[in-house]
Parts: sequence; C-alpha cells; structure tokens
Amino acid sequence: MADDDILSDDLLRQLISVGEVDILVGLHTHNHAETVGHVVQVIRDGLLKYFPRERVAIVNADGGSQDRTIDLVRAVSISDVGNVSTIQALRTMHIVSTQYSGTPSAGKAMHIVVAAADLLRAKACVIVAPESSEIQPEWIDRLLRPIFQEHFDFVTPVYRRHRFEGILVTNLLYPMTSALYGRQVREPRPAEFAFSAEFAGRLLGHELWTADAGRLGPEICFTVEALSDGLRIFQTFLGPKGRLEQSPDLVVALRQTVGPLFWSMERTNSKWSAENQTQRVPTFGPEFEVTSQAVNVDRKRLHHMFRSGVGDLQDVLKSILSPGTLTQLQHATTLDEDKFQFADELWVRTIYEFAASYHHEVINRDHILQALAPLYRGRAYAFLTQNSEASADRLEARTQELIQSFERSKPYLLELWTAKERGS
Repeated sequence: MADDDILSDDLLRQLISVGEVDILVGLHTHNHAETVGHVVQVIRDGLLKYFPRERVAIVNADGGSQDRTIDLVRAVSISDVGNVSTIQALRTMHIVSTQYSGTPSAGKAMHIVVAAADLLRAKACVIVAPESSEIQPEWIDRLLRPIFQEHFDFVTPVYRRHRFEGILVTNLLYPMTSALYGRQVREPRPAEFAFSAEFAGRLLGHELWTADAGRLGPEICFTVEALSDGLRIFQTFLGPKGRLEQSPDLVVALRQTVGPLFWSMERTNSKWSAENQTQRVPTFGPEFEVTSQAVNVDRKRLHHMFRSGVGDLQDVLKSILSPGTLTQLQHATTLDEDKFQFADELWVRTIYEFAASYHHEVINRDHILQALAPLYRGRAYAFLTQNSEASADRLEARTQELIQSFERSKPYLLELWTAKERGS
C-alpha cells in the first residue's frame, strides 16, 4: 500500500488540523482498555514534565477495538493536570485516534504512525506499547532525549528482566543480530522505541509494509534497517517491562520475530556478509539487569515436546537441515533429562541452516518457522537446566559466549546462503 493511501480521509483531516509538531507519540492498540488509559496518562505526564514547550501529537492507530480503548485514549487531556503554569508552558498537545480496516496488524499500525510523522514533520517519534503497565514519565525523556540532544536516529530500550524471561531474545534474536550486523542491540524487537525524522523518511517507502514480515514484526525490520544502514543507535534503561501475563503461542512468536529477521537478512545480505567485529551500543544506565524472581516453567514438557517434535517432523527437518545437524538433534532426543545438552555450536548451526533454508525456500517458509518450534523448546530446556543457579553476571557471560559462537560460524552461513541448491 502506498504511503499516501495508508492515511484515511478522516485521519488526514484530523492531522491537517493539527499542523506541524515536534514530537509524535504512536500507540497501536486492539482491545487494550485494561491498561491504555493509564499508559496515555503517564505519556502525557512525561511530555508535560520533560518537553513542556514542544508541539506534540499522540496518534492512536487502532485495529478495531470492541472495548473502551479508543474512548479512554481520547479522554486524556491537558485540562486535568491541575498545574496551570505547566499547562500554559505546553505549546500544544493533540490526541488523534483512528481505526483501520482489516485484521489487527502491528505493521499496519506502525505504517500509519510513520506516515503521520512524515505528514506532521515530527522531529522525533516515540512508540509506546499500550500494555506497558510499569511505564513511568521518565521513559518519555529517556527515549526522546538522545534524538533531540545528541542526534541519534534510533533509541531502543533495556529492560529489567527476571533470569529466564525472554529466552527467544537472549538465545537467538540478540546474539544473532549482534553477530551479523556488528552492534549489540539488546532488544531487537523493542516494545518501546524512538526514531528521528531522518529514519522515518527512510521507512516511508520501505518494502516491509507490503511483506508478511512487516505486517507481523515491523519492530525487527526497523532494528535491522538501523543496524544495516549504520545509523546512530542508542540504548536506554527503562526498568521492568511490566506486560500483562500472557502465554503467546510459540509459532506465532516465531512468525513475529524470527520470520522478519530471516526476511530482513535477504535485503541486507551485502551488509551482514561483510567482516565486522561486534561492538557495544552507547547505553544510558545498566546494559543488563536480571532479578532472581522465580519463574514457573514446565521443563519436563519442554523436553517432551522437543523429543516428540523432532520425531514427528523428521521428513520436514530433512529438507531444512544438513544430515550431520539432524543426526545430532536426533541423538539428543535419546538422552535422559538429566543428561540432555544442546551445545551453542549445534544451536548456532541449526539456526543458520534454518535461515539459509528460508532464503532458498526449500519448503513453504511458514512451515520452516513452524518446524523451528520444537528445536527452540529443546534449546530452552537446556538453557533453563544448565543455568538454574547462575548469577546475573554468569548469564551475561554465557550470552556473550553465544554471540561469539554466532560470529565464528558466519562463514558457514555464507556458504549455505550462496549455495544455489541444498545439495551443493
């Protein structure tokens, strides 16, 4: 869809009445009445406290909420702040809400926000997840200040996590993007992030908007775009992530993260295939923070689903993996729980073979992502078991070791990537 078509006539009229702004805040919602009212109030408080003289627009792109989400967004105003001098200090703050048609999609909502930011000539845009229950006014400052004061292009968060939260991030997304693109972005799929007007301009005509990868996981596509183009990236510590308790389907999570990463690798091949040494990204606050909070994970079920998945998907895995890798995985299914291992080298080789098979489309790409699910469960089981007593520093050391494993195996990925056929 062209950028000038993503904005409905009604939304265009609302935006034109707003005029130019300095800051645009984007909210993508779908039935978030439980949290969105609080989130928008905190956003407003942060803007009033840290950017009282900037012109601001909050743009809510809603996927057809059936609850009170839109009403709650529109209900927030400056008038209930109480501090008259603060109200007068704020030049303008507009709240614009629109419902787009079709299936709720993070990609479509993000496209609307980016197009609106361009139309309003926003100097900076910040995206906030509507379910961020732990949001603080300081988040707005920490996300936007690096763009306004130090001219960074992309600002991503660092969250405080409990030790086994976000295993997909720490065992795949973070180490793989770090090794491929040479910079360590802790949250390649950020829930909150900010970007400059220049970066918004790069995104306007991007092909991600017409691809399944962009529809499902635009955040990954944004991150890879910033990494591959060498843009100035900054990380800022926000504290606890504070999402509602959810049990997302693993295959859906893979479609929203690994699929967009593999897709982005195709269009940035010339960048990640070059030699590069992994570097840290400038960061405000701690680069990582892990709590000892207990996590209820059914490890036995993870092990069982790995064993049964490898057996059930044997024919599919044969088309994706090399014989040697598949043999090692099949051997792992024969190990008892107390002896089970999924070494870094085997995990990296497995992921790189999946990425190359996705690139060559050896079978339907969605089937490739589905086939990764049981293998990820095996890796998660091994990670949980081997690090049950590990300190925060030891977990960080293990993550850095995994990044190095991804780095060392890049030549193998290139070999697979450039092969014309699986058998070559």
